[in-house]
Amino acid sequence: QVQVEESGGNLVQPGGSLRLSCAASGSFFTTYSMGWYRQAPGNQRELVAALTWTGNSNYADSVKGRFTISRDNAKNTVYLQMNSLKPEDAAIYYCLTKISAPLRLRGDYWGQGTQVTVSS
Repeated sequence: QVQVEESGGNLVQPGGSLRLSCAASGSFFTTYSMGWYRQAPGNQRELVAALTWTGNSNYADSVKGRFTISRDNAKNTVYLQMNSLKPEDAAIYYCLTKISAPLRLRGDYWGQGTQVTVSS
């Protein structure tokens, strides 16, 4: 099957930067999209940024201009560069890998999350 693991979460001061990484491993797959979600205490999980297999990206309005999503297809890895971090960005960040092919692996695969804390 497929395993998804995030890394890079840390404690950072407001205005600082972090780079999150997410690697999908295990069974071989070809056609997929990857994205980042986050969930803060008391809130629903929300989409932060997504990148499709064809290269289209989408961002939440709250992070546009500050966050950048990128992908290394050879490594099945997606990155989230977060700049100008705000306290409201603090959350557990989850990586999603959505596989379209091969058919036997089609579905959504979530990581366990990585904690981002923004505080003085």
